[in-house]
Amino acid sequence: MHFERHALFWAATALLFAYIVQLIAPALLPFAIGLTLAYFLSPIVDAMVRRGVPRWLATILLVTCSALIIVLALVFVMPILFQQAAGLMEAAPAAFQRLKTLIETSARDHLGSRYPQAEATVRNVLDSVTNAAPTLLAGIAQSVWNQSSAAYNFFTVVLITPVVFFYVLLDWPKIVAKLDSLLPRDEADQIRALSHEIDERISAFIRGQGVVCILLAIYYAAGFSLAGLNYGLLLGVATGLASFIPVFGWSIGALIAVLLAIVQYWPDMTSILIVVGVLLGGQALESGILSPYIIGSEVGLHPVWVIFALMTFSYLFGFLGLLVAVPVSAAIGVLVRFAVSSYLASSVYQGEVEAAPKEQQPPIP
Repeated sequence: MHFERHALFWAATALLFAYIVQLIAPALLPFAIGLTLAYFLSPIVDAMVRRGVPRWLATILLVTCSALIIVLALVFVMPILFQQAAGLMEAAPAAFQRLKTLIETSARDHLGSRYPQAEATVRNVLDSVTNAAPTLLAGIAQSVWNQSSAAYNFFTVVLITPVVFFYVLLDWPKIVAKLDSLLPRDEADQIRALSHEIDERISAFIRGQGVVCILLAIYYAAGFSLAGLNYGLLLGVATGLASFIPVFGWSIGALIAVLLAIVQYWPDMTSILIVVGVLLGGQALESGILSPYIIGSEVGLHPVWVIFALMTFSYLFGFLGLLVAVPVSAAIGVLVRFAVSSYLASSVYQGEVEAAPKEQQPPIP
């Protein structure tokens, strides 16, 4: 009767928690970032503690190293990325106009004499896209700015996140022990088993996919830069990191890279094909080597589930939802499978078990 007695309670608790999070989502961002970092980096501190390093010292060393990496990235990498981003935004109108001219010329040469209506359709579509592009880009930029501004003040995040990260990382064993002590005693073993499965799935996918995305970002940035593609470092990093979103992330990055290659190199097909080769090589590297060996085939989340989670959580909770979408979706997946198995074992699914008929006594002679 476990399913019947507790399903409604836990469902109501989850809905109430989600409602409260939605109400205070902007204020939760620095805490969510700090908790997320502490969760994913706590195994490093645990390993240092097992080697005899005091936990407070291991925490200080890890936080210091993390801060140093961020500072080095801000000093040496981010200025280049910002410079290329500014250059790309400035060159975008001219690049779009050149691309439009190339398409119109190609349509006129190949369709004009034989399919004049098709050529006119292409021209009308290009005009519509040209008119709508500035408004669309402005809307996207404004949406991104609104999300980041509404999420929380940047300086507040910078100040609060390291503090949360440090103290949560320092007290992580105490936090886990306290939560464990609050579990219902009758269900503690089952909840621990579910928590362990959730932890394994999140760790395997997020940590593994994070490593894959970083390696892909390095590969694409190096490949585009060596190919001579303008803004290659920016596009490479963006394409690699966007690969976290299955299918769409890589597709958008690849589309932008190919369009820029056409604008930059046309009619030099060799240079364009080199850029295409870099993209296809990245896909082969990810699917053939990185994902199987780093993530594995059994612990990954289904791409459709990841896309759905990212879209749904970002819509409901803004930037905070985008940050926690994949971990929460992994947990939901484990809980849904448990709920289904409990339902299949319950009387709701199987029906009431009828009492066995009493054995008929023979008549007394």
